[in-house]
Amino acid sequence: MDIRQLTEKMNQLVDHHGWYDLDSPKAQTPRNLAISLCLETAEVLEHFQWSEKPKNKPEFEGELADVALYLLQIASVSGIDLEQAILTKIEQNWDRVWQEDQEMKMQE
Repeated sequence: MDIRQLTEKMNQLVDHHGWYDLDSPKAQTPRNLAISLCLETAEVLEHFQWSEKPKNKPEFEGELADVALYLLQIASVSGIDLEQAILTKIEQNWDRVWQEDQEMKMQE
């Protein structure tokens, strides 16, 4: 399954729950979704609080899936081709040198 197919499945889920309805208490706006993405990301971090590895892998997998779904949804409602955006970002970063990498090389 590719990103487009995952996005379609996610859209079906959102539609199934009525979250695209104009009067939905879970309006699918970029702002609301960005907030939800941050909250879910914090839940990923909770798995590493006081531990180097997640203690409960199935719960950790679920939190990662929640993050991915919110990311797909933000891109979808914002009209962004996430697959192309990712490929573009990889290309931009391919030969990029980060400042901290340069500083580390200078110290060697």
